[in-house]
Amino acid sequence: MAPLPGAELVQKPLQLYRYLLRCCRQLPEENIRQHYRHAIRQSFKVHEDEDNPERIQQIIKRAIEDADWVMNKYKKPK
Repeated sequence: MAPLPGAELVQKPLQLYRYLLRCCRQLPEENIRQHYRHAIRQSFKVHEDEDNPERIQQIIKRAIEDADWVMNKYKKPK
């Protein structure tokens, strides 16, 4: 399971949030989806007052890499 198309277009925190929630919808089981939705919300609460543009871009890059890892972890074998 590769990340959804459009990862390269994510530039702002709200775009990242929506992108990650769309990725969650692709996960195979409801309990797994709930876990990652909760983790996404918690991460956004922790970083909501971040105002350094460089740091925000680092967080976005890392979150997309992590989403790629999670999607591959739960990829259905062929």
